[in-house]
Amino acid sequence: MDAACFDMDGVLVNSEDYWIELEREEILPTAVPDQEVPVEEVTGIFYEEQYDVLDETYDLAVDYEAFVSLYEGAADEIYGEQVELTPGVRALLTELREVGVPVAMVTASPPEWYEIVLERFDLGDLFDTVVSAADLDGPGKPEPTIYERATAELGVDPATALAVEDSHHGTTAAHRAGMTVVSFGVGAAEGATENADLVAETPTEMAEIVRSNVLASE
Repeated sequence: MDAACFDMDGVLVNSEDYWIELEREEILPTAVPDQEVPVEEVTGIFYEEQYDVLDETYDLAVDYEAFVSLYEGAADEIYGEQVELTPGVRALLTELREVGVPVAMVTASPPEWYEIVLERFDLGDLFDTVVSAADLDGPGKPEPTIYERATAELGVDPATALAVEDSHHGTTAAHRAGMTVVSFGVGAAEGATENADLVAETPTEMAEIVRSNVLASE
């Protein structure tokens, strides 16, 4: 493999845990009060696109502005105070940087969210590029565009790049782009392993897979 791409939420930091709890207990019950919505239906999707996704299936009780405000009102606390860096991630990213492997962060989070993470954990210098769903003209995950753009910015063929994801929408996007896909997470989110080539349940397993598939080729 010539490059590595990492999702942020649920891979680099444990923010997905907080978002899933908020979605399950507040956001989805507020938006769709009369029906139970599986949280997996929105996990990994750019929050500004979730409204239209839900609107195709459910009768929403809030308008678009109210829906996105539920996310925006929680982001500063989640990223600025609550999340933690996944164990071993800094060492892995540093190792990739030291040997010259191109690395991208590919996230559904907008710049105002991911920049909190980069600054708080001092990760900015460890990525060659960051691509957000907010940067795209078209749809984000599960469409492949975000990974096609990331690999283009890294200067590599998607077929020679590794992607680490934790959601069904994320692994689907990377798979559709033609990448080698790692599904990461204990118990793996529903559907996350469906389009994965490799599965890592722990941070240690994830780091070992990246090292064996990317660093071993250097």
